Amino acid sequence: MLSETIEKALNTQIHLEANASMKYLAMATWAEVIGYNGVAGFFYNQADEERIHMLKLVKFVNERGGKANIPSLDAPKDTFKDLHELFTVFLESEEQVTESINHLVFQTLEEKNYTVHNFLQWYVAEQAEEESLARTILDKLKIIGNDKSGTYLFDKDIEGIVAQTEINAKNE
Repeated sequence: MLSETIEKALNTQIHLEANASMKYLAMATWAEVIGYNGVAGFFYNQADEERIHMLKLVKFVNERGGKANIPSLDAPKDTFKDLHELFTVFLESEEQVTESINHLVFQTLEEKNYTVHNFLQWYVAEQAEEESLARTILDKLKIIGNDKSGTYLFDKDIEGIVAQTEINAKNE
């Protein structure tokens, strides 16, 4: 059974995951339209991954006797100055999700709801990976700077990250 507080917090997390999915879909579209096909593939995969995270939460809430609320979403930002801004927004989004997960974990410990706490441990580990990935990509973009050939190679190289995230998603 879920307390009202935990159910509400899980539904907030569902909303955050849904927003992240839509945000990453908008980012993929922006990248694809301007010719960054590798970056577009990366964000299409990220959008799918966030949707899967949302679905896991929806099913968990419903299975635990709660009711998942499917949120309405606002249109996400869909234009960016450059790749650095795009991936900065990606990092900020992941940090927001991490903060929410951490708050939710704290709530479960306060209420001694170890079932939900155990369920959330997967999300804790996932968020550590996502933030690390975003920071690594931003570091690479800082090294590249305004070098157009470096940006071209970055777009090609990120396809390797896309392939790895596809493998990880299949294992989830």
